Amino acid sequence: MAYGLLKGKRGIISGALDENSIAWQVALKAKEEGAIFTLTNAPIAMRMGAINNLAEQCDAQIIPADATSVEDIENLFSKSTEILGGKIDFVLHSIGMSLNVRKSKEYGDLNYEWMQKGLDISAISLHKFLQVAEKQDALSEWASVVALSYIAAQRTYSFYGDMAEAKAMLESIARSYGYRYGKAKNVRVNTISQSPTVTKAGSGIEGFDAFYEFADKMSPLGNATAKDCANYAISMFSDLTRFVTMQNLYHDGGYSATGISEELVQMIQQQNQ
Repeated sequence: MAYGLLKGKRGIISGALDENSIAWQVALKAKEEGAIFTLTNAPIAMRMGAINNLAEQCDAQIIPADATSVEDIENLFSKSTEILGGKIDFVLHSIGMSLNVRKSKEYGDLNYEWMQKGLDISAISLHKFLQVAEKQDALSEWASVVALSYIAAQRTYSFYGDMAEAKAMLESIARSYGYRYGKAKNVRVNTISQSPTVTKAGSGIEGFDAFYEFADKMSPLGNATAKDCANYAISMFSDLTRFVTMQNLYHDGGYSATGISEELVQMIQQQNQ
């Protein structure tokens, strides 16, 4: 069901790779809610995905951009405002990658060049997005910027490696720039800390299947899907959440607030019998 929450709004959605991507589902939902937007991803990621199909479904133009390149991001914002016919009302930052995790490097044996690259792609890119947008005055008043995070920014998960540092930095940038942009133009900047989600990036993490099941059993509502996360992101882009900013918002079925679930207690008791 559509509510027209984004009718007349213009946006930029990054990170859509395939139909399992949260960004892909956000794009579909944004289109359904009346928005117009551009799509962007790194050129190498675009070759791996089916973003052209998404662009056709959403009647959206694609602007390739390397999230570590200020020049590319400048082009992304200037072309988006030109294509869409005005300033941007919402931005989704759905960008993250760790070479150390991808190549199964132990946390005590990190390749620091890879780590720096991961921080640049996964976190500093948000600062670059916001700084470019501010310098170009590309965002409208009361615009909303949402970046996707994960609870490993606050808690330790052995399989998450240096992506934990990247997500912690991402959330810090959202707070710092959220204050600056809020004072300047009432622009909101938030992060959504999503349940483990079956995406190309998530499922590539060693041990993901076991943790996905664990989180599902821990959460009283179960794991939130990519489509559910898209619904939440749309609400954050809408005018219904105009005074929410600088927040890390958990969207995890209650996982982040649960010590241990009854279901897990029963499983442990049965194993000990």
